[in-house]
Amino acid sequence: MSTITDTSAAQPLAIDAHRDSRAFRDALGRYPTGVAIVAATTSRGPVGLAVNSFASVSLDPPLISFCAMLTSASWLDIREIGGFAVSVLQLHHEPVARRFTQRGIDRFATSTWTSSPSGHPVLEDSLSWFDATVETVADAGDHEMVIARVRACSPAGDGSPLVFFSGRYGNLA
Repeated sequence: MSTITDTSAAQPLAIDAHRDSRAFRDALGRYPTGVAIVAATTSRGPVGLAVNSFASVSLDPPLISFCAMLTSASWLDIREIGGFAVSVLQLHHEPVARRFTQRGIDRFATSTWTSSPSGHPVLEDSLSWFDATVETVADAGDHEMVIARVRACSPAGDGSPLVFFSGRYGNLA
């Protein structure tokens, strides 16, 4: 038998998104997420971004999703190509995740990468990877929500996932 606790006495925080986005971010930050790298090969070389919005959408057909900021130059390049690879990060990949949030550096320089069947960068020792093509892009405020069809995937490695929670990287322990 399950028990439901009455939380009506808790004082909810009313949010005016135009005045108090910090409270909204803090509330969202209490939901732990995995961390992944979305990357593609362009005519100018590899591009990529770190995301914590990666999710499964459907098993049949095989669909995944992530959200990208409208201001992301890497996302604009990936969107133009129409395909990408996702590398799910392990706990020891925190420096990789941090690198992929920085601008003006070679994000791929300090890690070993292989190629997905479509030729997109895959982090060599990722927990898993997905090779996908964009199916749908939807307006989502200051982001775009991307739904993509998986063309190939692999549970590439063993280890603990890198988790993002309350503004910090960590693990499941």
